Amino acid sequence: MGVTLTAATRSTMCDALVDLLDVGGAGSIEFNTAGLVEVATCPLNATAFGAAASGVATMNVSPAVKDTSATGGTTTLALFKTNAGVEKFRCTVGTVGTDIVLTNNVIAATETLDITSLTVTVPAS
Repeated sequence: MGVTLTAATRSTMCDALVDLLDVGGAGSIEFNTAGLVEVATCPLNATAFGAAASGVATMNVSPAVKDTSATGGTTTLALFKTNAGVEKFRCTVGTVGTDIVLTNNVIAATETLDITSLTVTVPAS
């Protein structure tokens, strides 16, 4: 039998996870190629995520979370980092079937990458 987490436990774990990005100030989401070359970096505000409910933390996208002058390239990974640039967790990026879904994961140099919604989820088991 596997471990099943209650909704309250999942929320506590999720809050702890996203709060890691606030250590020393606001963190960032760095979009990278498969070879870990930075494509775009979106800075987060100090209260980037609201309190989790049922293990889901929703990003506060006001003010806007975006990079207005991307480096450019094909992104396949997103690294969530602290203000000091320390990676805390990562996820996949693509156009379908990935953790973060973009309309197009090929980002042109100087293009604006704008995050309009994002959630972080701690599953029940």
